[in-house]
Amino acid sequence: MSDIEKNCCTEHDLGENGSKNTNRTLKLKKSLVTRLNRVEGQIRGIKGMIEKDCYCDDVLNQIAAVTAAMNGISKLVLENHIRNCVVDKIKEDEIGIVEELITTIDKMLKH
Repeated sequence: MSDIEKNCCTEHDLGENGSKNTNRTLKLKKSLVTRLNRVEGQIRGIKGMIEKDCYCDDVLNQIAAVTAAMNGISKLVLENHIRNCVVDKIKEDEIGIVEELITTIDKMLKH
């Protein structure tokens, strides 16, 4: 398997403020954090480009790169969610997870 490993989000304990938590494998968590750190650096770079009055096309190309990187991160999280959280909930006859997934995908596609 890629960064996704079976049964990595079987527990949905309530975290701070009553929010749901997902237990992710260390490998997946490390991959996501690494990617997010890279995006964070790209965002700082774009901010610096704006401050230096860099050419608009160059800024737009960097924004496109950040967007693509965030889409990759979203894909990993969504894949993990479907393969584990959704499957586990369906096995537990909690079919409300399907509506939750549809709502989430709808939100993702609007952006």
